Amino acid sequence: MRFAIEHHWDGRVADPSEHTYVDLNVGDSFIDVRVDAPYFDDPAPAKPPGRIDGLWRYEVVELFLLGSAERYLEIELGPHGHHLLLKLRGQRVVVDDQCAVDYTAQLRDGRWVGHARLARDVAPDPIERANAYAIRGEGSERRYLAWRPVPGPEPDFHRLAYFGVLPEGAC
Repeated sequence: MRFAIEHHWDGRVADPSEHTYVDLNVGDSFIDVRVDAPYFDDPAPAKPPGRIDGLWRYEVVELFLLGSAERYLEIELGPHGHHLLLKLRGQRVVVDDQCAVDYTAQLRDGRWVGHARLARDVAPDPIERANAYAIRGEGSERRYLAWRPVPGPEPDFHRLAYFGVLPEGAC
């Protein structure tokens, strides 16, 4: 399944130069996530590639996978090889922040591509709804884009009611 992130968080259409794509493939024992995003050369985290708390403060693409009873997985992937996976139960209630993932990222011609592979049992089963986001920039230039808009006074990507329903059999 492909998530085309082509709008700002509030539903305004984004400039095509900002469009970001996330491909999700759910197998019996694994989940593959591929990112194709414009690279904006924001400052990278000061830590080596790998798991990092607070990745949402940097240039990042996020994919949220929601099941029943508000169980969801937040997958954060950055252009410099940083990642963060959070299992949640209830809005913003983290129950596991040490999920394993195999993740690589590469910069190519003004864009970055990332590939993450994780165990299928990390995500809720079944996956019923999802949303995907792209975040970049600093200060007043910070930009928040979404696959499905999350209306409100400010961007809040944990508004589960606004996640898109996935087609039957997609996951």
